[in-house]
Amino acid sequence: MHDWQKKFLEYLKSKSRATATVIAYGKDIGQLLEYLEQQGKSNLAEITTADLNGFLGKLAKENYTPKSISRKINSLKTFFRFLAAEKVIADNPAAGISHPKFETKPPRILSPLEYRALRDACRDDFRIAAVVELLLQTGMRIGELAALELDSVNEHELKVPPIEGHPERTVPLNKAAKGSLDRYLSIRPRVKSPALFITKTGRPLLIRNIRTAIDRYFRIAGIKEAKVNDLRHTFIAHHLAAGASPVLVSRLVGHKRIATTEKYLEFIKDMPAEKIKLEEL
Repeated sequence: MHDWQKKFLEYLKSKSRATATVIAYGKDIGQLLEYLEQQGKSNLAEITTADLNGFLGKLAKENYTPKSISRKINSLKTFFRFLAAEKVIADNPAAGISHPKFETKPPRILSPLEYRALRDACRDDFRIAAVVELLLQTGMRIGELAALELDSVNEHELKVPPIEGHPERTVPLNKAAKGSLDRYLSIRPRVKSPALFITKTGRPLLIRNIRTAIDRYFRIAGIKEAKVNDLRHTFIAHHLAAGASPVLVSRLVGHKRIATTEKYLEFIKDMPAEKIKLEEL
């Protein structure tokens, strides 16, 4: 069974699934296989829908949230569809599994007061100030920012690299983003690494480093229940509220479907309808 788990993860990688998704699916399937082995099951062809429901029931008893269980169901369904396609199983036991109902929280959108407080908190840290400004002014993903290189930066635009199934795109650099980036570049260590954002020792600044640093400045700024990805949510929401076209915003942030961008429209009904230029965030 574990051999097929490895083949499944290799399949996901070949399809350019996000690294975090591959890791999560690997953990979910590993958890399932451990449960099945405890039940005396060692052959994937013997697994039934009842076995899978037993596993999900165990998770519920261990106080996993409905949202977490739903995510694990996605992992199971993808895994067993893969096994069926590979002719490892004749019938798909996960086909009849239904997702539990749960309420999806709206995205956390920072107010102008909050994101200005965050700016003030990290103002003297030129590197993280530039990171915050780029995330806030372009709406790019944290993984995309971590993958930026020196030659990604042009005078008035930024070339966002293709990562994890998302194609390369070019986004404008407004005055605020360009100014913050120039300040960082003026103190960036002169090392051979092509990475745009680096540590003091010249190594690329990793996603976990970025999260840790910005979380620290959220605390310093007194901003509660906010995460790095909320800067992306803030970019999208504020520009839609300011009258920007969903098509334009979708293209800037790299959404594959316009519907993903349009979902934010229901969360901006109570936001002030003032016109906000990109550099004014």
